[in-house]
Amino acid sequence: MNTDTLENHDIGGQHVSEHIEELRIQDLHAFYGESHALHGIDMTVNQGELVTLLGRNGSGRTTTLRAIMGLIGHRTGSIVLKGEEIIKSAPHTIAHMGVGYCPEERGIFASLNVEENLMLPPNVAPGGMSVEELYEMFPNLAERRKSQGTRLSGGEQQMLAMARILRTGANVLLLDEITEGLAPVINDKLAEVLIQLKTRGYTIILVEQNFRFAAPLADRHFIMDHGHIAATIHKDDLESSQHIFDEYLSV
Repeated sequence: MNTDTLENHDIGGQHVSEHIEELRIQDLHAFYGESHALHGIDMTVNQGELVTLLGRNGSGRTTTLRAIMGLIGHRTGSIVLKGEEIIKSAPHTIAHMGVGYCPEERGIFASLNVEENLMLPPNVAPGGMSVEELYEMFPNLAERRKSQGTRLSGGEQQMLAMARILRTGANVLLLDEITEGLAPVINDKLAEVLIQLKTRGYTIILVEQNFRFAAPLADRHFIMDHGHIAATIHKDDLESSQHIFDEYLSV
């Protein structure tokens, strides 16, 4: 391989190549009981990339995240994370390899305040952000540090859910519908955070319905339909691929 073609840069003191393979999925099938939910997913994500999983409801986007995280019992095929096969690994093992999952329901502890929520997660991998770093990234949380989860707005709850994952040391982020139901000003802040994380070398897989939010952020878009990947579109090809988005994403 001609290494001159690789785009390299320094992030946070670490030398990162955008062509380092972080995750490779091959012929992934997943089942909920008798229901065959994923039908042979193939995708590769490189270190420091932000990619989206786009598609209509029921297309298999959330199931793909759950399968990567080991939260679906019956999976076949191959999921290689950081060079290691994890198709048979338990969720806690996958978490300790630096994978963080932010589900659509967010999963914060509503009875605890913001700071207690941030102090609770275990360190699953080196490099987790400090509470003060997270307050710098999410100023809204700094202002609400003593507020209970039940008193937070939807946007603040989403910020807290993401901050808790970053506290653990995870550097591969699986984010499910983080903008759903949130005001545009909050979405703009979340977009800023994702750009910061990408700059720091985090690898991000984003399930998103809001294409306007996702389009300027992602390096590639995987379009899902009926449990398989119907198309892969690079950020440079968005305009010429509009007909594909119309076919698979329009209601």
